[in-house]
Amino acid sequence: MLLRAALAYARHGIPVLPVYEPVPGGACSCDRAARCESPGKHPRLRHGLTDASTDPWQIEQWWHRWPGANIGLRTGIAMDVADVDSEEGRHGLRHLMGGELPAGPQVRTGRGGRHFWFRTTGFGNRVHLLPGLDWRGIGGYVVAPPSRHPRGDYHWVRGPAQPLAEGSSTLRALIEGPTVMPVARRPIAHPDRYASAALTAESDRVARAPAGTRNDTLNRAAFALGRLVGAGLLDQGDVVRQLDAAARFAGLGRAEIRRTIRSGLVAGRRAPIGLEHGRPAA
Repeated sequence: MLLRAALAYARHGIPVLPVYEPVPGGACSCDRAARCESPGKHPRLRHGLTDASTDPWQIEQWWHRWPGANIGLRTGIAMDVADVDSEEGRHGLRHLMGGELPAGPQVRTGRGGRHFWFRTTGFGNRVHLLPGLDWRGIGGYVVAPPSRHPRGDYHWVRGPAQPLAEGSSTLRALIEGPTVMPVARRPIAHPDRYASAALTAESDRVARAPAGTRNDTLNRAAFALGRLVGAGLLDQGDVVRQLDAAARFAGLGRAEIRRTIRSGLVAGRRAPIGLEHGRPAA
């Protein structure tokens, strides 16, 4: 089953590499066994992912030698992957994608996280892109179904036949590096007034959000205001206090409010509004 899957990935142009697998009891099959810090997740090959291959003969040789090996897929060639390992990371990715999670191929990892497959961006890996969210691009790899983890198996939520997701401009800007967002067409005449009005408007929108849309509205508001915080136009403490009050008025729970505001602000701060001639721009 593992060999068949590895060959199928290779036929689709994805370089494959054998990865150590967990053994009964949860230890890794590598020499470190129970002392391994990444059981079932690191390459068996001497040169790691640089030896990954799409050659069927080579893949068959590897799995003949290690028939239980997990499957690693090199990223940045046929696909990039957003690696989400927490609810906070899921919120962050949704922010970056404009409010919706990507609809392309999706894997449930052995630890219960998610791998979202994207079209290649040409960028490398970014660890801790946001809390709970890593990016695997050029120079990276992911473990793929039907591989095993000490806590469970990897499996498809939406299969690889689905079209790859396209990363939003906000996501791409964040992956590319700590740069400001693209410059908009016209500068804000009065940045302080603009930021104050935005804080009032977003808080009011959260407070009045109808049932079923409240958390998403709070997500969007925290991200939008986080961009202004990142540009130095708003104080983060003021934003947190006003959004918290608005969300409580709307009926959201304290833990949900705290988590959503934090993830939205983190995403927004890392994608501040652009600068034009040294001034913030809308």
